[in-house]
Amino acid sequence: MPHSYNPSDIIRPEVLALKAYHVPPATGMVKLDAMENPYALPQALQSEISSIAAAAPINRYPDPNATDLKTALRKALIIPDQMDVMLGNGSDEIIQIIAMATARPGAIVMSVEPAFVMFRMIATFANMQYTGVPLTADFALDLDAMLEAIARHHPAVIFLAYPNNPTGNLFDESTILKIIEATPGIVVIDEAYHAFADASVIGKLADYPNLLLMRTLSKLGLAGLRLGLLIGRPAWLSEFEKLRLPYNVSILTQRVTQTVLRHMDVLLNQAELIKNERVRLHAQLSAIDGLKVFPSDANFILFRVNNAGDLFHKLKQRNILIKNLDRTHALLDNCLRVTVGTPEENTQFITALKTLLLSVK
Repeated sequence: MPHSYNPSDIIRPEVLALKAYHVPPATGMVKLDAMENPYALPQALQSEISSIAAAAPINRYPDPNATDLKTALRKALIIPDQMDVMLGNGSDEIIQIIAMATARPGAIVMSVEPAFVMFRMIATFANMQYTGVPLTADFALDLDAMLEAIARHHPAVIFLAYPNNPTGNLFDESTILKIIEATPGIVVIDEAYHAFADASVIGKLADYPNLLLMRTLSKLGLAGLRLGLLIGRPAWLSEFEKLRLPYNVSILTQRVTQTVLRHMDVLLNQAELIKNERVRLHAQLSAIDGLKVFPSDANFILFRVNNAGDLFHKLKQRNILIKNLDRTHALLDNCLRVTVGTPEENTQFITALKTLLLSVK
C-alpha cells in the first residue's frame, strides 16, 4: 500500500502549529519597520570593502574560528579579556544554540511579554517549554511576578532584551540583577540596541557566573552581513561552541566586518544621528492629538493610536512601511512601531500620519 507522505504524520505538531516569521516585501517603500540603520557607508569605505570582497578567496572555506574578527570585535566593543566570544549568523543563531544546548527534558525558557518574538519561536524549535511573564502597563519588569515565576518554573534560560523589543525601554538594572541572582539557570541579556541606549551590563559579567551577553552589529548598520556575538565565561561558551555549525560566519562577513570595525567612528557617528532624530521624531509624534508615545532608548519608537491596524494599511498604501503590533499582545493593543529613519524619511512618515489622522476626524 503506498504511503500518503503527509507532513502532519512526520513533523512535530508544535511545528505544524507555528507560522513562519513573516518579512513583508519593501521594494519601493519608505522602510521603517525593521530597526535598520538608514544610512549607507561613506563612498571611500564602500570602495575599500569592494576591494576586500574582490580579493577574498571565496573558493575556500572561511576561518572556522574567525580569529581575526574576534580580535577586532574585542577591541571595538571593549570586551573584557577574561570573557570568551562566540559568533553567530545573527543573534538568532546564538539564541538557537543556547536553546539546543539547554533543552533537557522539561527545561523551560523564560522571558517577558511582550518580548522579541524569536525567544518564544526558538524555544519551540528546540522542543522546550516557554513562559512569558507580562510586563507592567508601562512596560517595566514586574519583579514580584518574575521571582514567583522563577521559583515555580526553575527556568534553564531567561532571555531579556535591554532595551526591550518591541517596547523600546531600558529595564531597571537593579531589578535585572535581582533576577540574575534568583535564577538557577543562565540569564542572557540581549543588547541588540546597545548603541542607542548608553547602558550595558557588560561590566557585570565578572560578578555573576550565570550571566551572558548578546550583541549584534545589525542595528549599527551591518544588518546585511548577519553577525551576532555571545560574550561570557569560557565554561559556558566552550559548551555552546559544540553546537555551532562549522563555517557559520562567511569569509565575506569576516573580512568586511573587520574592515568596517577599523572605521568604528563612522558607525558611532551614524548612531548619534539616529539618536538625534529619535528626539525629533518623538517630539513630533507626541505633539499629535490622539497618540500615546512611549519613551525609547532604542532606534525605534512605539506609539498607540485608535484603529492602529487600519492606519498601518493606509500608511502602506502611501508606500510607508512601519510595524503593526496591534493584537500581538494585550499590552500592545492599537500599537504601532516606527524605526527612526533619515530626517527625510521621518518627515515623510510624520506628514503622511498627520494627513491620515486629519482625514478621519
